[in-house]
Amino acid sequence: MDAYLQQILPEILLWLFVVNLGIALGAGLYEMRVVVPLWASNPPVSIGHPDSGLRFWVFVSTGPLTILCLANLFYAWQALGPRHNWWLVAAILELVSRLMTFGYFIPTVIRLQRSQAPAAEVRAKFSQWITLNYVRVILTLAAWLAALKTLTLPAA
Repeated sequence: MDAYLQQILPEILLWLFVVNLGIALGAGLYEMRVVVPLWASNPPVSIGHPDSGLRFWVFVSTGPLTILCLANLFYAWQALGPRHNWWLVAAILELVSRLMTFGYFIPTVIRLQRSQAPAAEVRAKFSQWITLNYVRVILTLAAWLAALKTLTLPAA
C-alpha cells in the first residue's frame, strides 16, 4: 500500500465512523420515538411494520457501521499517542452494540414477528426488547462522543 494512503486511511475511516455513528444515533432515537410505538400498537402483528430493518438499518448500520467499527477497532488498537485510548473506547463500545444487535435485537424481532405465542407474552418480550434498546442507544451515543473526542486529539 502506498505510504500516503497508509497515513490517511485511518483518518478517513475515523471520520466515516464518526459520521456513521451520528447517523445511526439519530436514526435510533427517531426509531425509539416514532417507529417502536407503532410496533408496540398490536403485537405480534404490528412488530416490524414498518420494516425499518430492511428499508433503512441494513444500509446504515447493519453492514456499513459494522465494517467501520471493525476497521476502526483495528486502527485504534495500533494507534499511538493521545488518540489511542479514546479511539479504542469508541470502537469497543460500538462493537458491544453491534454484538447486541446481531446476538439479540435482530433475532428477537424476527422471533417476535413470527411468534404464535399469546399476545401478552409477546408484549412482555417486546417490552424487554424496548428496555434493552435504550442500552444500545446509550452505547452508540457514548461511542460517538468518544470518537468525536478522538478527532480533537492530534494523531501520533
